[in-house]
Amino acid sequence: MKTYLGSSSAILIDILIAIVIGALVWLGTSDPVSTSIAFIIVFLILLGMSVRVISEWNRMPVLRLGRYQGMIGPGLIAILPFVESTPLSLDLRVISTTFSAEQTLTKDNVPVNVDAILFWQVKDPENSILKVQSYTNSVQLASQTALRDIIGKSLLSEMLAGRDIMGDDIKALIQQRISEWGVVAISVELRDVKIPQDLQEAMSKVATAEREKMARVTLAESESLAADKMVDAAKKYQSNMYAMQLRSLNMMYEISLNGKNMMVFIPTESKGFSIPTPIGVTGLQDIMNQNAKLLQKAQATAKEKKKKVEEEENDDGEQ
Repeated sequence: MKTYLGSSSAILIDILIAIVIGALVWLGTSDPVSTSIAFIIVFLILLGMSVRVISEWNRMPVLRLGRYQGMIGPGLIAILPFVESTPLSLDLRVISTTFSAEQTLTKDNVPVNVDAILFWQVKDPENSILKVQSYTNSVQLASQTALRDIIGKSLLSEMLAGRDIMGDDIKALIQQRISEWGVVAISVELRDVKIPQDLQEAMSKVATAEREKMARVTLAESESLAADKMVDAAKKYQSNMYAMQLRSLNMMYEISLNGKNMMVFIPTESKGFSIPTPIGVTGLQDIMNQNAKLLQKAQATAKEKKKKVEEEENDDGEQ
């Protein structure tokens, strides 16, 4: 980049021109006050045309009779009045530019509206001035066309799932188009992707169905696992009566927590550490077994009595 340090004789030329204007006023009026006022006014005007105060992040091109001389800044720089000019100022800081693509068809023929932000920076102010008419507008238009090109090559699912990848593709395409202008594309961020309302509803239904499918599969797997664990627990309870008693007592404790349930304990045979076996599967089985034994015993007693009665009747008949 060509740098211009300014004209050291610019202030001197301003003073000489102001003196000439003052002398002309003196010749016309012969009034020292008017001459002094004219000198001061002309000098201030010329000084404003010659001096440039440039911020640290700005640069200005200098043209001398239409020919490019170089870039000036930062600081206080003096240029020749009427001969040299600074048509514009360039900002070297990072600039953010918003751009969008409305009703653009994707690769799978879905119309979308996409809003994006481009972060870019001027790296070579000389090329930004000499090789493009308006570098800010050109960068925005190049970004817009690049966005449309990338959308036309992408599927809707890829746009929604891979925004970072799409942003990198847009950035690379923009950089390819603006590299000759002394501008560097830093990053592209997709701010919003809008799709038609009916398509949103369809995608929502698909997502809901997929969630329900996963929930049902998970529930089935959980029930299968719980059933396996319950079978294992049943085997342990079957082989160990004390474990069954402890589990039964724990169930009774859980039932009694809310204080609204009424429990009735049926006396049964004490086992183990004198812990009564609650009525349940095992309790009912014990009761049935005891009833069967009592029934058998009663039947046996009745048979014996009947047999004794028959024997006595036979003995009486023989006598």
